[in-house]
Amino acid sequence: MNEPVLRLSGIRKAYNPGKPNEVVVLRGADLEVARGEVVALVAPSGAGKSTLLHIAGLLDTPDAGEVAIAGEVMSRQSDRRRTIIRRQEVGFVYQFHHLLPEFTAIENVSLPQRADGAARAEATARAQGLLESVGLGDRASHRPAALSGGEQQRVAFCRAMANRPKLLLADEPTGNLDPATSDTVFGALMALVRETGLSALIATHNLDLAARMDRRVEMRDGGLVPL
Repeated sequence: MNEPVLRLSGIRKAYNPGKPNEVVVLRGADLEVARGEVVALVAPSGAGKSTLLHIAGLLDTPDAGEVAIAGEVMSRQSDRRRTIIRRQEVGFVYQFHHLLPEFTAIENVSLPQRADGAARAEATARAQGLLESVGLGDRASHRPAALSGGEQQRVAFCRAMANRPKLLLADEPTGNLDPATSDTVFGALMALVRETGLSALIATHNLDLAARMDRRVEMRDGGLVPL
């Protein structure tokens, strides 16, 4: 059996532990995401899905439990190794695009590659190809302020894919868009994911979008259950 790209085992997380205002968010969450699988993480705002995604993407650490990415158990890795894995193996997309306003679209997509040691020409060529794949080839030289909300988010998708990660984590990636734009942008994201064959865990409260993914899990009482 192939090793899952993401495995979460018994993840627990609380804020202000042991204090009167302690908030327990995760109570032993378990999840596996197989290679090439797209999983919808369904939960209302405040249920802890962002916390789960941050732990899965090595931006936060659990109080208990294990995170494994492509078979590597993260608690056994050095901080340096965790940083490399986060940079090379995990792509992030947020509800807001977080593009750097002073850089063009192609520069925003090139930057993660340059940070990982890619040559300028190589990074630029890949960035252009990614932008063309989501219909933004002719917008590559535009800065974020000159792009629509949907275009900005598609650039953010390309940036997340820039270093050829194994895992994409997306937190309400179309949450700031109107329904028609959301549908178009989500379609572009899914096409890019399918084309590259990577795995994805996508948080959403939109059940219509969730139904277009391979599998759905719901956050309930600090755990994850099939939906």
